Amino acid sequence: MILKRLLAFGLLCLFAVSCATAQQKKPHPKKPNIIMLISDDTGWGDLGVYGGGAGRGMPTPNLDRLAKEGMQFWDFYGQPSCTPGRAAMITGRIPNRSGMTTVAFQGQGGGLPAPEWTLASVLKQANYKTYFSGKWHLGEADYAMPIAHGFDKMQNVVLYHLNAYTYAFQSWNPDMDPQVLAVFKKVTTGILEGEAGGKAREVSKVTEENIAELDNMMTENVLKQLDTYAKGSDPFFMCVNFAKNHQPNLPSKAFKGKSPAGSKYGDCVMEMDHNVGRVMDKVRALGISEKTIVIYTVDNGAWQDVHPDAGYTPFRGSKGTDREGGSRVPAIAWWPGQIKAGSDSHDIVGGLDLMATFASLAGVSLPTKDREGKPMVFDSYDMSNVLFNEGKPLRNTWYYFTEAELSPGAVRVGHFKAVYNTRGDNGAQAGSDAPGQQLGWRGDETYVATVPAIYDIWQDPQERYDIFMTSFTEKTWTAILFNQAYADIMKSYVQYPPRPLQSETYTGPMEITRFRNLQEAKKLLESKGFQLPDDLKPKQ
Repeated sequence: MILKRLLAFGLLCLFAVSCATAQQKKPHPKKPNIIMLISDDTGWGDLGVYGGGAGRGMPTPNLDRLAKEGMQFWDFYGQPSCTPGRAAMITGRIPNRSGMTTVAFQGQGGGLPAPEWTLASVLKQANYKTYFSGKWHLGEADYAMPIAHGFDKMQNVVLYHLNAYTYAFQSWNPDMDPQVLAVFKKVTTGILEGEAGGKAREVSKVTEENIAELDNMMTENVLKQLDTYAKGSDPFFMCVNFAKNHQPNLPSKAFKGKSPAGSKYGDCVMEMDHNVGRVMDKVRALGISEKTIVIYTVDNGAWQDVHPDAGYTPFRGSKGTDREGGSRVPAIAWWPGQIKAGSDSHDIVGGLDLMATFASLAGVSLPTKDREGKPMVFDSYDMSNVLFNEGKPLRNTWYYFTEAELSPGAVRVGHFKAVYNTRGDNGAQAGSDAPGQQLGWRGDETYVATVPAIYDIWQDPQERYDIFMTSFTEKTWTAILFNQAYADIMKSYVQYPPRPLQSETYTGPMEITRFRNLQEAKKLLESKGFQLPDDLKPKQ
């Protein structure tokens, strides 16, 4: 009798657990509309829900509402600068796999390699309509354009960081030689539009008169495109990229002088928030909220080097460093009826994970070969468990890279972080009246000797206290975790070699001895029948 009762009780418990699991893993609408809203260089602490907003003289009611109606992320990562941040989001791969590791300037050509998959080209496998607008910053070549990478249509596209356009403004650079100025004017591509299968068209130049209005012009076309998509039955993907808040922050006429802070940066934060609100109001008005997921985030951490024309981060370091301040960014996910309103996530996730997440929502598998049929790997993890609170996150590790690093300059595993590259190391020090070269992106890349600095990101998010072997809290045992994570990423390069760099960067001094050794090695290889090219230019 007792055995029967125990068996019955056990079956009842199993049934209860099964029911709970079934309730937890509820079905979600397939192939939702997907809207990405990306702002540029916006600081982790700029938005009201992150402790900024009205408290810093720049109210952000629309983004605050988005967070209150959706999920706010606290441990979300971009990359340390613009081009790698955008490449990571659009490809789902760490930037050095695609060769998009450093900021691209006008006149360099090249760009996102043709064989790379993008969010758009993957979603096209699920019959999504795809649209790109705003800042691209992934190259100038025809093969690197959005419409060559899965987007059906692109509008209001600008190819560079905002201040690159000012190089061609004589009033901004009166000391520039006229011949140099003429070169910049010639090589600086203006505002582009186009359709898949065709070439990008320049519809106008970026001028001193319209540079401040770029986001407003873009938002007008985004709203019109939403009207068009809402009339159809196909799911759509829109990638909307604001020029704000990259330096120089130039508010539009409607927002100039309107922030309580009285700063151009504050004005531009309010303008960016306003345009986010316009897009969200249109989504709500069209009645497509329940079948549309919206993701807001930023490409990289705040650029402290150009303070005060920069966002705020409470973390150590700046854009361009492997410190938390270089990569930790604000992020919000919104999907009424699917993502719990007012929820928070402290899981390790990032822009890299949008690829696997969107593919999962669309019901397609990630490719195992690139668009030319060669084996490839993604660094993206499906965030669905996090978004819908349906289990443990798939990611527990994050790798940090500056523009020239193949091996990561820092690694986070769980709530511990190992730092090898101490660029921007003095960024935690107080008492300086101005940002010095050694504080941020312009600082030297210096590496630790023998062992890394270890930080507990939960207890010490500012990375101030190295606990590797310093008192009773020493955490030398974490070296095993980091060595394994380090080995995993390095092994992947052997199986999946990175592509050539697609834009210029300084890779260290070319010493005479090193040059001579390379030349001797080349001669030796050629004597054995191996022919090496003299000019190793980036290939598409």
